[in-house]
Amino acid sequence: MQHVPEDWQRGLVIVAHPDDIEYGAAAAVARWTGQGKDIRYVLVTSGEAGIAGLAPVESGPLREAEEIAAAELVGVREVEFLGYPDGRVRESLELRRDLAAAIRRHQPEMVVLFHFGDTWAPGYANSADHRAVGRAALDAIADAGNEWIFPELADQKPWSARWAAVVGPTATHAVDVTDTIDQAAASLAAHRRYLEVLSPEPIADQVRAVVDMATGPKDGFPAERAIGVELFYFGG
Repeated sequence: MQHVPEDWQRGLVIVAHPDDIEYGAAAAVARWTGQGKDIRYVLVTSGEAGIAGLAPVESGPLREAEEIAAAELVGVREVEFLGYPDGRVRESLELRRDLAAAIRRHQPEMVVLFHFGDTWAPGYANSADHRAVGRAALDAIADAGNEWIFPELADQKPWSARWAAVVGPTATHAVDVTDTIDQAAASLAAHRRYLEVLSPEPIADQVRAVVDMATGPKDGFPAERAIGVELFYFGG
């Protein structure tokens, strides 16, 4: 297991929902912002369909606020929401275009994505939104560097990222997050209302379980706590 390259300065995390980042990547984000890197978030939806018993018109702003607070705790101060409908995102040319535009706006060298395979493990299906956003975002990284695919974006200069790191069960590289576990836990705990409805378990217990699941030793990797990613090279 190799280290994720860290000879870059600007990173962009693209996910479907508030809390997706905190369920895996937040500890790595905290490490990178601690190195002085500029990390930004783009969320395709506002997670407005994510809280049972709370109407989307109320849930959306609440979940946006929780995500902004969670981002602040790991050193991220720029969070953008694209406004796609939670639970109904489709892998479309429109989504690819909007994500390519976001990549051109933020000009990342590293793009971090959430697992977009069909399953997490045999018998455990992945969210439709996760699948759609991750696949469209991976394509959008290449689209952002090509001036001809979306000519309607001609007012934005093409931008080519160097890498994409997909956080999930298929890992080729890892990030040492031993020193940033507490920041990641606080970041997830910022989703208080969401976690209260998600499970009757105390928030502290939920957070501990997620952090333990998302981080740990990796084969051949010296860190006590690490996050595994599948790394894609784009040559930007």
